[in-house]
Amino acid sequence: MKKIPMRKCVATQEQCPKKELLRIVRTPEGTIEVDTTGKLNGRGAYLKKDEAAVELAKKKGSLAKALECTIPDEVYEKIMEVVRG
Repeated sequence: MKKIPMRKCVATQEQCPKKELLRIVRTPEGTIEVDTTGKLNGRGAYLKKDEAAVELAKKKGSLAKALECTIPDEVYEKIMEVVRG
């Protein structure tokens, strides 16, 4: 049986399979990207693919804390678009 990689959502603090989470990356250039491939270089943080989790991360600032930088609203909008499909 193959081991499922688990990651913790920065907003809800729950462990989830990596596939169910969205990776947000602060690249070495300092930009914030939504990493759909999971292979982008930089500091990554995982968010549950759930609108409530994204709202929570925005409200608590947990994504900004995890990536050690401020997150512009456009980034949250982009994350929401990805979450909604």
